[in-house]
Amino acid sequence: QVHLVESGGGSVQSGGSLRLSCAASGYTTSSNCMGWFRQAPGKEREGVAIIDSYGSTSYADSVKGRFTISQDNAKNTLYLQMNSLKPEDTAMYYCAAAYGYCLGSSEADFGYWGQGTQVTVSS
Repeated sequence: QVHLVESGGGSVQSGGSLRLSCAASGYTTSSNCMGWFRQAPGKEREGVAIIDSYGSTSYADSVKGRFTISQDNAKNTLYLQMNSLKPEDTAMYYCAAAYGYCLGSSEADFGYWGQGTQVTVSS
């Protein structure tokens, strides 16, 4: 059974940094597709970044150059380093996983989800 647990969220001021972690069990990060999504109040969940089994990454335009997705396969853990945070980055952030290749960056492309971790950026 796949189990994803996020951590590392919190409250920071604009321009600050946070590092989110997602510990996976019942799943092998090295041979599959993983991603980060976020959902702000009143908005739909959106893809933030994905990483495939080869280490190739893809980012939403809104976070390019500020966020970095990575994974430690020895620890079976996914990360999201978030720098130069803006108030519009405020959202619940979710870790997501899919078996096999990354087919896309939409919600429908991922079958497993964590419970989320809140990120709040104040101006």
